[in-house]
Amino acid sequence: MRINVVTLFPEYFAAPLRLSVVGRAARHGLVTFRVVNLRDFAHDRHRTVDDYPYGGGAGMVLKPEPFFEAVESLAPPGQTRPPGPIVLLSARGRPFRHEDAVRLSLAPEMTLLCGHYKDVDQRVADALVTEELSIGDFVLSGGEPAALCVIDAVVRLLPGAMSDHESAATDSFYEGLLGPPSYTRPAEYRGLRVPEVLLSGDHVAIDAWRRAEAERITRERRPDLWERWRRAAEEQETTPDEEATDASVDGRGEGVPA
Repeated sequence: MRINVVTLFPEYFAAPLRLSVVGRAARHGLVTFRVVNLRDFAHDRHRTVDDYPYGGGAGMVLKPEPFFEAVESLAPPGQTRPPGPIVLLSARGRPFRHEDAVRLSLAPEMTLLCGHYKDVDQRVADALVTEELSIGDFVLSGGEPAALCVIDAVVRLLPGAMSDHESAATDSFYEGLLGPPSYTRPAEYRGLRVPEVLLSGDHVAIDAWRRAEAERITRERRPDLWERWRRAAEEQETTPDEEATDASVDGRGEGVPA
């Protein structure tokens, strides 16, 4: 996979892209990075990439030309843009979820655009990017921390990126639920004991406990996730029966041989 990043601060990515799961994936050739300095596409000797907003108001707005030209510089010969999703990290974006990480991890290439200052010229969102994503209901100084979050969430899903693939497959949000509590040695510490079921060796009971805890924690702490998971589970339970009913009836409403 190739990940492109357009930013005012390329140095922001120097260390994080060499560390932990992301760095290991890069060293193993699972992912490559191209970090582009937005100022390289400024049109004056001062390398200006921002200007005052039309209509007045506080703050500065990043200009459209550097973004368009930076993205075009990443395109293969004869094309005007790189393949795959082009994502603007934005407070106005749709919330970034695990299913987005899964979807993006399947693309051969993606491009992340990092805003800064007050805002990015709306024409970038309207005519250049394929989607806008937000990592939460809070304000950051720029899109760089959000881009690193997206990169980490995506890269760890690439086959071979994690030494224990099962660990990624059982993370929080993988099945739409928060993860259950985890424990390790010692079995007792300062009077705090590991739940007996985890010491029992009964893997059926352990799986049941973990599922029950995941459901309890999600229901208590993230009712929005719980509702979405519950609706999806209900739909999944009813769909097979409906499909079976549809398959047993032909276009005239008559039964067909099984």
